[in-house]
Formats: sequence, structure tokens, C-alpha cells
Amino acid sequence: MLDVRTRSFGPMAEGDRGRWRAMQERAIAQRRLLAVYDGAVPVAMARIMPYRQWWHGATLPMAGVGGVVVAPEHRGQGVGNQLMTALVARAVELGYPTSALYPATVPPYRSLGWELAGYQYFVTVPTEAVRRLAGGGTPKVRRVGPESAGDVLETVARVHQRHLDDGPIESPEYEVAEWLREDEPFAYLADDGFLAYEWAGDTLAVDTLVAESEETVRALWSLVGSGSSIASTIKANVSPDDPVRLLTREFAATTERQVPWMLRLLDAPAAVAGRGFPRGVTVEVPLTVGDDMLPSNSRTWLLRVADGRGELVEHDRPGLELAAGGLAALFAGTRVATLRRAGIASGGDRRDDALLDAAFAGTAFMLDYF
Repeated sequence: MLDVRTRSFGPMAEGDRGRWRAMQERAIAQRRLLAVYDGAVPVAMARIMPYRQWWHGATLPMAGVGGVVVAPEHRGQGVGNQLMTALVARAVELGYPTSALYPATVPPYRSLGWELAGYQYFVTVPTEAVRRLAGGGTPKVRRVGPESAGDVLETVARVHQRHLDDGPIESPEYEVAEWLREDEPFAYLADDGFLAYEWAGDTLAVDTLVAESEETVRALWSLVGSGSSIASTIKANVSPDDPVRLLTREFAATTERQVPWMLRLLDAPAAVAGRGFPRGVTVEVPLTVGDDMLPSNSRTWLLRVADGRGELVEHDRPGLELAAGGLAALFAGTRVATLRRAGIASGGDRRDDALLDAAFAGTAFMLDYF
């Protein structure tokens, strides 16, 4: 397995091999690792990560797909398609209603029903611009390590829930503890916020900065900014509506890059039932879904949304026509007009488009790469 990974991504640092091996062995023990063999030799593999994902105040189990590698001499022969088809079947067996991944290449995943859902957003901020953001009555911030993984998860979850965020994932507690056990990041916890950052040469790199109140937002950004005498720049992984753009005196935060990720619905009724929706929005719209890989999703549904909850029930009147990828993009908040112009939605009553936009409104993002 390490040989295939090395041929695909390059040599792994010696210090990372133990952690990589432990991750693979855990996935094997939990039957979350799939491989394609040529005789007795593995030539391709992919791993299912047991995540949860926030959607408008509610979390869903989500099969994160990572470590997808195919040996160079077996590429272009359908091995990747065979691997991902088996992975979808296994994720369904494990009970995941959705799946997400970061694509190294888009066409193979798009052909199997994954579609662009959102981005991981990175901004660059001059360190001096945030150094003095903290004001009077600064909230207490404490260092945390692996023993505080549960507190970190609880705090971050509370922030995502109250902000009605779409897309951020929640890792298992043991993974968070392992992350906090490393020499970096430097992690700090407040009652309503969490910060993790590290050094990247002469730049400060913020892995996570989430907070509920203005006071904590200011305190955490100011804490990172206290390194201004050494680092002139902060590169931060943030939500698309992070308030740092509004807090700095000038337009100091500039977009550095956006990393796309893709989503697939594995069990459409369970995904809709587990998702949160805007309160005050009432919708009854038919959807006609075609999913070649998962026939259980392929039928005409009536989408009902009321009181912040949704459901799909079988229906006899055709509606907006969506393939698996179109359904995933709609679920993630892509406007129906955009789906129509991209050719991945058609038909239905155009008067319903605004209702669907209102139901799924949001800008999906992630703060973690996998």
C-alpha cells in the first residue's frame, strides 16, 4: 500500500509513516479501506473517513473519501471507476447518507455522481492588521492539548450550529486528540471559540479560527497577530463570511485561494431528513431524480420543507429533473438557475425554482482538508 501511495504522491517523510500506517490499520479494522488487486498485489485503494457534516444547524454522518491512489501502470483501465463504485456500495452499507471528497481530478468523480459543492477558503492578512483587535474585557483563552479534544469538538460544534453553517465537518474525537498531540498546531480554547495555528517558514498559518461572539473573534485574531514582530503575514483557512474583513481598518484580508470539494448523496431521503432548513420557509416541490449507480434514489419525490425540517416522499407528478450530481449541487446550495445553465437540471415548473433556492440557501464551505 505504501508503495502505491509513494508512486502516486511521492515519497513520504519518515516521521509521517508511523501515523500513516496507524491510520490505515484503523481503517482496515473498521472495514473502511477498499483496495483493487492484481493477483495478490494491491494496485489501487481508497479510504472512508467517519465524519459528520453540518448543514444549517444539523449534522449528518458523512463518508469522507481520501487516500485515493491508483498505481501508474494501472491508470486509464477502469480501475479507479471499479474502486469508487465499490466504495459507494460500502458507504451505503455503513449507513452514510452523504459522501464528500477533495478531487485530484474531476471527471471520474463527476461521472459517478459527485458534484462541486463548495470550497475551502484561504485568505492572507497582514499580521499587524489584527494585532490590536482585542479590546477591553477580553475573554479568557487557554492553551489546550489532546486531553481537551472533547471540549474542542463541543465548542466548535456549538459555533457551527448557532451560525447555521453549511459544509464544515466534525472529526472523531480520537483524530482530534492525535492532531493536538503533535508539536504543532498551537491550540487555544475560549468559552465560545477555538484557534489552531502553526508556523510555515516566516508566515503564520491558521488551521482553524471559529468564534461566536465579537469579543472572542477579536481575541483570537489578536492572539495570532501578536507574532507580528517575526511574521508579517497570516495565511488563514476561514469561512467565506469570516468577520475579519469587517474588523480590520482597511480591506486587509485578501483571498489567496479556494480549494474545491465535491458532494454526493448516497441516501437522498435520509440526507434531506437529517439536514437543517431555514425556519419560516415552507416548500412542496416535486423532484425527478436519476441516479444510475443508486437506483433507490432514482424516482420522483415530493420535497416538503416546513419548520426547519425536510423530507422526501414518493410522488406521482414529475418535477425538476436532476441527475445525482445535480441533486448534490442543489443540496449544497447551488441556485437552480445555475444548475439549469450548466445543463444539470431541466424541466419542472420554473416558478418553483425560487422556493428551492430559499430552502437550500447557503454557501457551503469546509475548514478541514482530507
